Amino acid sequence: QVQLVESGGGLVQPGGSLRLSCAASGSFFSRYTMAWYRQAPGKQRVWLAGINSGGFTNYADSVKGRFTISRDNAKNTTSLQMNSLKAEDTAVYYCNANVGRLVSWGQGTQVTVSS
Repeated sequence: QVQLVESGGGLVQPGGSLRLSCAASGSFFSRYTMAWYRQAPGKQRVWLAGINSGGFTNYADSVKGRFTISRDNAKNTTSLQMNSLKAEDTAVYYCNANVGRLVSWGQGTQVTVSS
């Protein structure tokens, strides 16, 4: 099972960009499907984007065309490039790794979109 640490969150103005990173430690990272979720205050955690072991990606409608997920198996990292950010993108963002019954979560990183 991998351990995950997110980084890259912060305060950004509407229309701006941020790049979140997730570093994984452990074995067989390349076999995991990696995903990003977010949780806004008072709301449930929601799935945003995923990338499987073959590099296939998919996105929630709310972020499609604005966010891009990627992975670097050589560095055991996955990233989320976020463009055209909106106030409603404000949330804690979580990295997720899963394969079979193994699921890991990072501790989360805060993203605040505000002028």
